[in-house]
Amino acid sequence: MLQHIAAENNLSETAFFVGRDGTYDLRWLTPTMEVDLCGHATLAAAYIIFRELGYRGDVVRFRTKVGELGATYDGTLVTLDFPAWTATRCDEVPAMMADALGWVPCELFKTRDFLAIFRDEDEIRSLKPDPSLLARLDCLGMICTAPGRDCDFVSRFFAPGAGVPEDPVTGSAHSTLIPYWSARLGKKKLFARQLSQRGGELFCEDRGKRVGIGGHAVLYSRAQLEVE
Repeated sequence: MLQHIAAENNLSETAFFVGRDGTYDLRWLTPTMEVDLCGHATLAAAYIIFRELGYRGDVVRFRTKVGELGATYDGTLVTLDFPAWTATRCDEVPAMMADALGWVPCELFKTRDFLAIFRDEDEIRSLKPDPSLLARLDCLGMICTAPGRDCDFVSRFFAPGAGVPEDPVTGSAHSTLIPYWSARLGKKKLFARQLSQRGGELFCEDRGKRVGIGGHAVLYSRAQLEVE
Protein backbone atom coordinates (compact mmCIF):
# COMPACT_ATOMS: atom_id res chain seq x y z
CA MET A 1 0.00 0.00 0.00
CA LEU A 2 2.84 2.42 0.84
CA GLN A 3 4.45 1.69 -2.52
CA HIS A 4 1.19 2.41 -4.35
CA ILE A 5 0.86 5.74 -2.53
CA ALA A 6 4.45 6.69 -3.36
CA ALA A 7 3.90 5.79 -7.01
CA GLU A 8 0.75 7.92 -7.09
CA ASN A 9 2.62 10.88 -5.55
CA ASN A 10 5.35 10.35 -8.17
CA LEU A 11 7.93 12.40 -6.27
CA SER A 12 11.53 11.41 -5.58
CA GLU A 13 10.57 10.02 -2.18
CA THR A 14 7.48 9.88 -0.01
CA ALA A 15 8.02 9.65 3.76
CA PHE A 16 5.72 7.61 6.00
CA PHE A 17 5.93 8.02 9.77
CA VAL A 18 4.01 6.78 12.78
CA GLY A 19 4.54 7.48 16.48
CA ARG A 20 4.09 10.17 19.09
CA ASP A 21 5.84 12.37 21.65
CA GLY A 22 8.84 13.07 19.43
CA THR A 23 9.74 9.45 18.56
CA TYR A 24 8.61 7.99 15.26
CA ASP A 25 9.14 5.02 12.96
CA LEU A 26 10.04 6.33 9.50
CA ARG A 27 10.26 4.80 6.02
CA TRP A 28 10.88 6.29 2.57
CA LEU A 29 9.73 5.06 -0.83
CA THR A 30 10.48 6.30 -4.34
CA PRO A 31 7.86 5.68 -7.04
CA THR A 32 9.39 2.23 -7.59
CA MET A 33 11.19 1.04 -4.43
CA GLU A 34 11.98 1.54 -0.73
CA VAL A 35 15.30 3.28 0.04
CA ASP A 36 17.52 3.12 3.12
CA LEU A 37 17.99 6.87 3.70
CA CYS A 38 16.38 10.07 2.47
CA GLY A 39 16.98 13.62 3.66
CA HIS A 40 14.42 15.67 1.74
CA ALA A 41 11.42 13.69 2.98
CA THR A 42 12.84 13.44 6.51
CA LEU A 43 13.14 17.22 6.65
CA ALA A 44 9.51 17.49 5.51
CA ALA A 45 8.37 14.96 8.11
CA ALA A 46 10.19 16.81 10.91
CA TYR A 47 8.72 20.14 9.77
CA ILE A 48 5.19 18.70 9.92
CA ILE A 49 5.77 17.23 13.39
CA PHE A 50 7.08 20.55 14.74
CA ARG A 51 4.74 22.92 12.89
CA GLU A 52 1.52 20.99 12.24
CA LEU A 53 1.40 18.36 14.98
CA GLY A 54 2.47 20.82 17.68
CA TYR A 55 5.48 18.95 19.07
CA ARG A 56 7.21 21.22 21.62
CA GLY A 57 10.34 19.22 22.38
CA ASP A 58 13.84 20.10 21.24
CA VAL A 59 14.56 17.03 19.10
CA VAL A 60 12.44 14.72 16.96
CA ARG A 61 13.86 11.20 16.80
CA PHE A 62 13.22 8.81 13.94
CA ARG A 63 13.74 5.04 14.05
CA THR A 64 14.83 3.84 10.59
CA LYS A 65 16.58 0.97 8.82
CA VAL A 66 19.92 2.81 9.18
CA GLY A 67 19.45 3.53 12.89
CA GLU A 68 18.22 6.58 14.76
CA LEU A 69 18.08 9.94 13.03
CA GLY A 70 17.42 13.28 14.69
CA ALA A 71 15.91 16.61 13.67
CA THR A 72 15.79 20.01 15.36
CA TYR A 73 13.89 23.17 14.40
CA ASP A 74 14.80 26.72 15.35
CA GLY A 75 11.72 28.34 13.84
CA THR A 76 13.46 28.89 10.52
CA LEU A 77 15.75 25.96 9.72
CA VAL A 78 15.18 22.22 10.13
CA THR A 79 18.53 20.51 10.82
CA LEU A 80 18.88 16.76 10.38
CA ASP A 81 21.36 14.57 12.27
CA PHE A 82 22.48 11.92 9.75
CA PRO A 83 25.26 9.31 9.55
CA ALA A 84 28.54 10.31 7.89
CA TRP A 85 29.66 8.07 5.03
CA THR A 86 33.36 8.09 4.12
CA ALA A 87 33.82 7.52 0.40
CA THR A 88 36.39 5.05 -0.93
CA ARG A 89 38.41 6.06 -3.99
CA CYS A 90 37.73 3.90 -7.06
CA ASP A 91 40.82 2.54 -8.79
CA GLU A 92 39.26 3.09 -12.19
CA VAL A 93 36.27 4.76 -13.78
CA PRO A 94 33.76 2.28 -15.28
CA ALA A 95 33.97 2.23 -19.06
CA MET A 96 30.37 3.39 -19.52
CA MET A 97 30.70 6.31 -17.06
CA ALA A 98 31.61 8.90 -19.69
CA ASP A 99 28.67 7.92 -21.87
CA ALA A 100 26.33 7.72 -18.86
CA LEU A 101 27.19 11.24 -17.68
CA GLY A 102 28.21 12.89 -20.94
CA TRP A 103 31.42 13.99 -19.22
CA VAL A 104 34.45 12.27 -17.66
CA PRO A 105 34.92 13.00 -13.93
CA CYS A 106 38.33 13.95 -12.54
CA GLU A 107 38.01 11.42 -9.71
CA LEU A 108 35.52 8.77 -8.64
CA PHE A 109 34.62 7.53 -5.16
CA LYS A 110 31.92 5.27 -3.77
CA THR A 111 29.73 4.78 -0.69
CA ARG A 112 26.14 3.66 -1.27
CA ASP A 113 26.34 5.90 -4.33
CA PHE A 114 29.07 6.82 -6.78
CA LEU A 115 30.65 10.21 -6.03
CA ALA A 116 31.99 11.82 -9.21
CA ILE A 117 34.28 14.84 -8.79
CA PHE A 118 34.35 17.55 -11.46
CA ARG A 119 36.46 20.67 -11.93
CA ASP A 120 33.88 23.42 -11.60
CA GLU A 121 30.24 24.40 -11.33
CA ASP A 122 29.86 24.84 -15.10
CA GLU A 123 30.65 21.18 -15.68
CA ILE A 124 28.00 20.14 -13.16
CA ARG A 125 25.40 22.38 -14.79
CA SER A 126 26.19 21.07 -18.27
CA LEU A 127 25.77 17.36 -17.44
CA LYS A 128 23.21 15.60 -19.64
CA PRO A 129 23.19 12.03 -18.31
CA ASP A 130 21.74 9.02 -20.08
CA PRO A 131 19.21 7.49 -17.62
CA SER A 132 19.32 4.04 -19.22
CA LEU A 133 23.13 3.85 -18.84
CA LEU A 134 23.12 5.29 -15.30
CA ALA A 135 20.59 2.65 -14.26
CA ARG A 136 23.11 -0.05 -15.23
CA LEU A 137 25.85 1.21 -12.88
CA ASP A 138 26.51 -0.68 -9.64
CA CYS A 139 25.07 1.90 -7.24
CA LEU A 140 21.80 3.34 -5.98
CA GLY A 141 22.58 6.81 -7.31
CA MET A 142 25.18 9.04 -8.90
CA ILE A 143 26.39 12.12 -7.02
CA CYS A 144 28.16 14.69 -9.20
CA THR A 145 29.94 17.50 -7.38
CA ALA A 146 32.41 20.37 -7.81
CA PRO A 147 33.52 23.56 -6.02
CA GLY A 148 30.88 26.29 -6.13
CA ARG A 149 31.22 29.90 -7.19
CA ASP A 150 29.20 31.43 -4.33
CA CYS A 151 29.12 28.41 -2.01
CA ASP A 152 31.52 25.75 -0.79
CA PHE A 153 30.33 23.06 -3.21
CA VAL A 154 27.58 22.20 -5.67
CA SER A 155 26.05 18.89 -6.65
CA ARG A 156 23.46 17.03 -8.69
CA PHE A 157 22.03 13.57 -7.98
CA PHE A 158 20.68 10.99 -10.41
CA ALA A 159 19.08 7.62 -9.52
CA PRO A 160 17.06 6.42 -12.52
CA GLY A 161 17.36 2.80 -11.40
CA ALA A 162 15.40 3.75 -8.27
CA GLY A 163 12.75 5.66 -10.18
CA VAL A 164 14.40 9.07 -9.67
CA PRO A 165 15.79 10.50 -12.95
CA GLU A 166 17.11 13.55 -11.05
CA ASP A 167 16.41 14.44 -7.44
CA PRO A 168 15.72 18.12 -6.66
CA VAL A 169 17.65 18.13 -3.35
CA THR A 170 19.24 15.02 -1.84
CA GLY A 171 19.93 14.96 1.90
CA SER A 172 21.24 11.39 1.87
CA ALA A 173 23.85 12.31 -0.76
CA HIS A 174 25.23 14.85 1.71
CA SER A 175 26.07 12.03 4.12
CA THR A 176 28.80 11.39 1.53
CA LEU A 177 29.39 14.95 0.31
CA ILE A 178 29.93 16.63 3.69
CA PRO A 179 32.83 14.40 4.88
CA TYR A 180 34.47 14.67 1.46
CA TRP A 181 34.29 18.46 1.20
CA SER A 182 35.05 19.03 4.88
CA ALA A 183 38.33 17.14 4.47
CA ARG A 184 39.15 18.77 1.14
CA LEU A 185 38.42 22.33 2.27
CA GLY A 186 39.50 21.98 5.90
CA LYS A 187 36.14 23.32 7.15
CA LYS A 188 33.55 21.87 9.52
CA LYS A 189 30.69 24.13 8.47
CA LEU A 190 29.83 24.36 4.79
CA PHE A 191 27.19 25.95 2.59
CA ALA A 192 26.08 23.93 -0.43
CA ARG A 193 23.78 24.20 -3.43
CA GLN A 194 22.11 21.44 -5.40
CA LEU A 195 21.80 22.49 -9.04
CA SER A 196 18.68 20.64 -10.15
CA GLN A 197 16.00 22.51 -12.06
CA ARG A 198 14.18 23.22 -8.77
CA GLY A 199 17.42 23.63 -6.82
CA GLY A 200 18.08 23.95 -3.12
CA GLU A 201 20.40 25.26 -0.42
CA LEU A 202 21.89 23.14 2.36
CA PHE A 203 23.59 24.30 5.56
CA CYS A 204 26.06 21.54 6.41
CA GLU A 205 28.25 20.54 9.34
CA ASP A 206 30.85 17.79 9.69
CA ARG A 207 30.36 16.21 13.14
CA GLY A 208 32.78 13.31 12.83
CA LYS A 209 30.70 10.14 12.66
CA ARG A 210 27.59 12.24 12.01
CA VAL A 211 26.69 15.16 9.77
CA GLY A 212 24.26 18.03 10.24
CA ILE A 213 22.13 18.93 7.22
CA GLY A 214 19.98 22.04 7.48
CA GLY A 215 17.28 23.28 5.12
CA HIS A 216 14.09 25.28 4.86
CA ALA A 217 10.62 23.76 4.52
CA VAL A 218 7.32 25.21 3.32
CA LEU A 219 3.84 23.70 3.66
CA TYR A 220 2.22 23.79 0.22
CA SER A 221 -0.64 21.28 0.40
CA ARG A 222 -2.99 19.41 2.71
CA ALA A 223 -4.87 16.36 1.49
CA GLN A 224 -6.82 13.32 2.61
CA LEU A 225 -6.20 9.93 0.99
CA GLU A 226 -8.97 7.45 0.31
CA VAL A 227 -7.50 3.98 0.97
CA GLU A 228 -9.58 0.92 0.14
